[in-house]
Amino acid sequence: MYDRILVPTDGSPEVEDALEYAFDLARTHDATLRTLYVVNAAGYSGLPMETALEGITDALHGKGRSAVDRVEERAPDDVAVEREVREGSPSHVIVDEADPDECDLVVMATHGRGGIGRLLLGSVTERVVRRASVPVLTVQVDPEGAGDRSGEPRLAAE
Repeated sequence: MYDRILVPTDGSPEVEDALEYAFDLARTHDATLRTLYVVNAAGYSGLPMETALEGITDALHGKGRSAVDRVEERAPDDVAVEREVREGSPSHVIVDEADPDECDLVVMATHGRGGIGRLLLGSVTERVVRRASVPVLTVQVDPEGAGDRSGEPRLAAE
């Protein structure tokens, strides 16, 4: 049913809940897991010196490489992992990567924020759920209990 599963990561420990589900699905379906880190340097574009922006972008790319490397290190031996670091708006890049020719499923962590918290902060996961042309499995995470798999996944659809 699934050949390629996309798992965006921001490198945080909370993503580990979603990774465990993605690893299980990849193993069950003999699928390749694609992990993606999106460098979003747009917030730093107002800096006065171009060299400062270049240094920040380099640092963010390094953080991204570390994040996708950690996913590959954590993956079980029988799960193939592809790693990618791209630059842009996280939700746009993830939706682009969630093309049916590129993957069959997206597995994403969500903090489950609601109300004013979601309005103020926005939600990359919510935007991906609304725009992706493939199914998106959202895994609600608990920042204090990351990795314990106590929550049940929710399949999000438009």
